[in-house]
Amino acid sequence: MPASDYSVPPLSAQDALVAIMVAVSASDEHITSNELLSIGRMIEALPVFDGFDRDHLPRISQTVFDLFEEEDGLEAFFGIVRDALPDNLQETAYALACDVAAADGHAFQAELRFLEELRYEFDIDRLHAAAIERGSAARHRRLMPEAD
Repeated sequence: MPASDYSVPPLSAQDALVAIMVAVSASDEHITSNELLSIGRMIEALPVFDGFDRDHLPRISQTVFDLFEEEDGLEAFFGIVRDALPDNLQETAYALACDVAAADGHAFQAELRFLEELRYEFDIDRLHAAAIERGSAARHRRLMPEAD
């Protein structure tokens, strides 16, 4: 079925933020435990998710997976999340996506391409994006063992 015929339930702004986190994780076709833990921690801790119903997670995740199976699914995905997010949450969405991509200690090429597309779709200034990316990398840096 073409993506244009695919019926997606409307997303709240919180749902869209979660969908973006799931999407960056799924963009390399491999969702890791670290990415899932990162998503869960952010939902639990960040004020933007106050009152979020965690029972929505399976529906949101399935929506992302279904869209990614469609020929024009990525385009449809970006249209849906763009419609659901107010402008003031677009940089927040990018920051959350960067944190998920960095959760494994590095971002894979597919995740980097997804982030680039997200920057474009949300018209995030390159300098702002670089600052957000640098912050995510710093937050997810691992300790290196001491050299003997």
